[in-house]
Amino acid sequence: MNKRSDLLTYIPSLDGLRALSVLAVIVYHANKLWLPGGFLGVEVFFVISGYLITLLLLAESEANGTVSLKQFWLRRARRLLPALWVVVLGVVVFAAIFQRDILGTLRGDVVAALFYGFNWFQIWVGTSYFTSFEFVPLRHLWSLAVEEQFYLIWPIVMLVVARFGKRRLPIVSAVFLGLAVALAVYMGVVYKTGTISTIADTPEQFTSLFGQSVSRVDYLFLGTFTRSTGLLLGAALAIWWRPWLLQSSRAGASKFFDVIGVIGLVALALMAWRFQTVTEGTDQGTVGYDLLFRGGFFLTDVASVAVIAAAVHPGSRFFARSLSNPVLVWLGRRSYGFYLFHWPVFQFYRRFAGQGLTAYEFVVLVLLALALTELSYRYIETPVRQGAVSRWWKDFRQPVAGAQLVRRQRRIVLAAFASLLPVFGVVSLATARVQLDEIAQNLSDNEGNTVDFLGGSEATSAVTATTIEGQVVSATTTLDGQVIDVLAIGDSVMLGAANVLTRRGVTVDALKSRPYRQALEIANFMKSVNRLGSVVIIHLGTNNTVDEKTLDEIMVPLRDVPVVLFVTVHVPSEARQNTNNRRINELPLRYENVKILDWYSIALAHPEYLYSDKIHIRPEGQKIYADLMMQAIGRP
Repeated sequence: MNKRSDLLTYIPSLDGLRALSVLAVIVYHANKLWLPGGFLGVEVFFVISGYLITLLLLAESEANGTVSLKQFWLRRARRLLPALWVVVLGVVVFAAIFQRDILGTLRGDVVAALFYGFNWFQIWVGTSYFTSFEFVPLRHLWSLAVEEQFYLIWPIVMLVVARFGKRRLPIVSAVFLGLAVALAVYMGVVYKTGTISTIADTPEQFTSLFGQSVSRVDYLFLGTFTRSTGLLLGAALAIWWRPWLLQSSRAGASKFFDVIGVIGLVALALMAWRFQTVTEGTDQGTVGYDLLFRGGFFLTDVASVAVIAAAVHPGSRFFARSLSNPVLVWLGRRSYGFYLFHWPVFQFYRRFAGQGLTAYEFVVLVLLALALTELSYRYIETPVRQGAVSRWWKDFRQPVAGAQLVRRQRRIVLAAFASLLPVFGVVSLATARVQLDEIAQNLSDNEGNTVDFLGGSEATSAVTATTIEGQVVSATTTLDGQVIDVLAIGDSVMLGAANVLTRRGVTVDALKSRPYRQALEIANFMKSVNRLGSVVIIHLGTNNTVDEKTLDEIMVPLRDVPVVLFVTVHVPSEARQNTNNRRINELPLRYENVKILDWYSIALAHPEYLYSDKIHIRPEGQKIYADLMMQAIGRP
């Protein structure tokens, strides 16, 4: 019979650390401009999990001589599954009622989430974790998948240690440390610097996973093995830093542990503040954050180890007490539910992952998430963890009569009514048709109205406008050797309006996720074949920054074009918005043939022109967008 050990008592300071970690993640999820490295809070969670789970298994092993796999997994299931099921079911029901168009694409996410394989599912299907313009209300469950996979394997590892390695715990700890270092080195070797684009353009940024080409950045960031460094370092610390042994040591109160803890916490705070987000749009295109994959995660793990070591040591006074304050402990005990609920709440409000919240929106949505968290913690998680389900089932099996039977029947009827909504949601999910959202559909509908001058076969044709009996219609015309009167170069924002621009006589070369520097490549190509006409329009900068050097290089082949119209960008959740617009607005000071269309100010004044991501343009706004361009180039 398994006996619970009294060796490991509750450590409130770790709940305080959990609270700080989940707050960092939530601030980052709300608006990454506020805390660019806030995602590192997840890495701190990994180290805490590795430490605590290993401690629990060590305590059980010392008390009972073995580890009960059944009891461990049962405790984990009671702790983790109820809140997860509530969140997943809540997302399904909400989507079935209010946003049925996403149900088809949500189906795979739900299955992956319920089986704790969401991280590998995202890697496999290629829906990048870092895409800002997607609506993925369960995206955050990747980290829980990593931890749950660890929980499945780790008790088996510790069972082997309990049976054969008790006297070799220092060696076991060294093995865990060595594996952690090896995985950190492996991450640095597999990671590749440089621009990240499609597999055709940047094949080096993809790797093979069971025959499937997957993004290296996604594989390294989301993969269970590469993100196990923190779990392993936490486990290694647990062997050397067991609280019941520290209590019996002669070490008294010492400022040393307070200093170590403060240094570790300050290091974590600085990394959360100074580290960049995982991928970033630059002048060269989308690139990964090199420092993060080549030591950044490991530095976070080491700082987390220092904080945990100080927080649990009896010699720490000031530091441990600070982390153990009632507010942090309250939040830390609910950190799992808070993490689960906050992301769907954010997403159903703003729709798109990259859309930053305002301070007011953040406060309101966090309060809503906290309310849901408390309800779940008080009425679902805690009762289930304390055995309420088994007690209910035992009582239900007992025969009853009279008034008790009437009460039971009423409860069954109420439960049946309460299940109608979840059943409706599940059936809707199972039968939903996969379809594009309105933005993706708009972009897909317009791809036939563009050309790709850098794409090869389409370099000699274009969609132009033809007038027939007073009406403007689109037609595909061979343009080999012909001068293009009005050429527009853009990304997905312009792509969404390609049909409207084409009807106004504009030849549109627009691609999704296009970096600014491709405007230079297109301009050089068109100059080399003598096809530049009267006007060139450039609307880029949604996906990456542009520096003054690149803008000046673009103007070299365009110096003889009578009118070059640059369009400012509206990307409110990105710091590059203001930087790009400032540099674009300075161009007329250097080039007489440059004009500016301030789309940023127009979009700011008329949010109704934009889709809910506040970037791409609705059909009614597309007409205004095209008309303003025509006015700016003197073709109203």
